[in-house]
Amino acid sequence: MIAILNVETSTDVCSVAIAIDGKTIALQESFSPNSHTEKLTLLIQSCLKEANMTLQELDAVSVSDGPGSYTSLRIGAATVKAMCYALDKPLISVDSLTILASGISPNILNPEDIIISMIDARRNEVYASVFDFQSKKLSDIAPVILDENPFEHLSGAHIIYICGNGAEKYYNQYNNSAICLQHTFTSARFMETITYKLFQNNQFESVAYFSPDYIKSPNITKSTKKLF
Repeated sequence: MIAILNVETSTDVCSVAIAIDGKTIALQESFSPNSHTEKLTLLIQSCLKEANMTLQELDAVSVSDGPGSYTSLRIGAATVKAMCYALDKPLISVDSLTILASGISPNILNPEDIIISMIDARRNEVYASVFDFQSKKLSDIAPVILDENPFEHLSGAHIIYICGNGAEKYYNQYNNSAICLQHTFTSARFMETITYKLFQNNQFESVAYFSPDYIKSPNITKSTKKLF
């Protein structure tokens, strides 16, 4: 039995879950903006209580690796690193766009379908990555400006499922019958299968050197490179 504490803090949502063998058994979340500092440790305590577990019974701790809010990611990373140090537990990280893509039920997807995860990067920008119907990444994470439809070249007979807190921004500008808006909020429960597989494959981070991938500096320029 493998017990993993999953922590997702890439956006305004502060989310904590405990999964046993890849299945979430406890979930605690706060949707209050800028509450990560005061809420995260309380949510972890509440999640452990809900699961009727102690910290020592965890086999690993995982965290969202970014992109997303600089402050939120930093708080999440600092918290889980301190836990891993104190408990001598391995650290797992997953990028936040993969987490979002994994939140779409495979039951609604066909082999030709595409998933695009988007996280708001302010102004008319998003961080985005493209995935296939199995949530396998088809493009690197990149900052994308939405002034011109950056995903028009992906249109076809398939359906494009979009998710994340940047997806609604895209949907409002370029909605058509081939685009299906899914969840706009992330959650630690989306991490359950990914982190279990990473644990089984011994894919751990260095607790001493791990730092979230913030992707971009405060000012970016428009890229002409297509994601996929």
